[in-house]
Amino acid sequence: MTADTDTLKDTLARARQEIAKVIIGQKQVIDSALIAIFTGHHALIEGVPGVAKTLLVRTLAHVLGCEFSRIQFTPDLMPADITGTHVFNLQKNSFVLVKGPLFTTFLLADEINRAPAKTQSALLQAMQERTVTIDRHTHQLSDNFTVFATQNPIEYQGTYPLPEAQVDRFMLKIPMLHPDREEELNLAQRMLGTESPEDVLKSGKVNSVISAEDLTKLRRQLIQVRVKDELAAYLVDIVRQTRKHQGVLVGAGPRATQALLLSSRARAALAARDFVTPDDIKALAAPVLGHRIILKPEYEIEGLSIKEVIEQILQEVTVPR
Repeated sequence: MTADTDTLKDTLARARQEIAKVIIGQKQVIDSALIAIFTGHHALIEGVPGVAKTLLVRTLAHVLGCEFSRIQFTPDLMPADITGTHVFNLQKNSFVLVKGPLFTTFLLADEINRAPAKTQSALLQAMQERTVTIDRHTHQLSDNFTVFATQNPIEYQGTYPLPEAQVDRFMLKIPMLHPDREEELNLAQRMLGTESPEDVLKSGKVNSVISAEDLTKLRRQLIQVRVKDELAAYLVDIVRQTRKHQGVLVGAGPRATQALLLSSRARAALAARDFVTPDDIKALAAPVLGHRIILKPEYEIEGLSIKEVIEQILQEVTVPR
C-alpha cells in the first residue's frame, strides 16, 4: 500500500474501533455505512424499531467529525419543512432564509416511507447534486452530505413506498437485524449501569478520528485501490445479467454498475487491501443490487426472493481467474 492508502486504512480501523464503543455488534452494518460514506453515496437502512439505527448515524457523525441532523418523516411533512424557507424579518424589513435540517453533513431521514412522494422528492436534488433550490435560489451543501434513510419493514399501513427513481439513488440497502443472544445480554448488562450506548456517546469516551475536511481528502484516496480490467468486466456482466434473468421484471441500471464498483473498492480498503477481489464484488452484490431489482409478479407468488435471484446470477457469471 502507498502512504495515502495506509492513512485511509488506519482511519477506517480507528473509526471502527470508536464506533464499537457505542454500537454493540452489527459489524456488517457498520462496514456498509462506512462504505457509503467514504464513496460519497447514500444508504437505506431497514430494520425494526430499537436496533439502534438513529444511534448508529449519530455515532458515525461524531466519530468522523461531521454535523448531524434528523428528520422524522410524517404524512403531513412538507418539502419546505426539510429544505427551509424565506421568512420576513421585521427588524431588517426583508426576507431572510431559515435553513431546514437538510443543511447538514449526515442527515438521518427517519421512516422516510411515512411521507408522501412530494416530500420524499425534496431529497432528490440534494442527494444527486448536493444542492438545494429554495425560491429559485440554489444553495450548496457540504461535499460530504450523506443521507441515511430508515424504513420499518414490518409496517405497511400509512406508508408510501419509495419510487424506483429515488430508491436507485441509494448506493446500499443495509438490513439491520436484531443482535444475537450474547450481544443482547451485553446490552442488558450495560443498561444496568452507566455504560449504556447513549451514556457512552455523551460521556466523551468516543473520540473523533478525523474532521470533515479530512474526510473529503480521504475519499479521494480510494482511487488508489486497483480494479483489474477482467474484474471490471465481471462486475458489469453481473449487473447486465439482472436484466436478462427470467424472473426479473426490471433489472439494475448503469447507476448500479457504478455503485458496485465504488463500494467494492471501499470494501477492499476496509480489509486493508489496495486491490479488489471477486469476493468484494460478490459480498456487495445483494446490498447494491437487491433494492434495484423488481421481480415478475408470477415469480414472487411462487416464492422466489431477490436474494435467490442474485445468488443464481452470481453462479451464472464466470468468475475471472
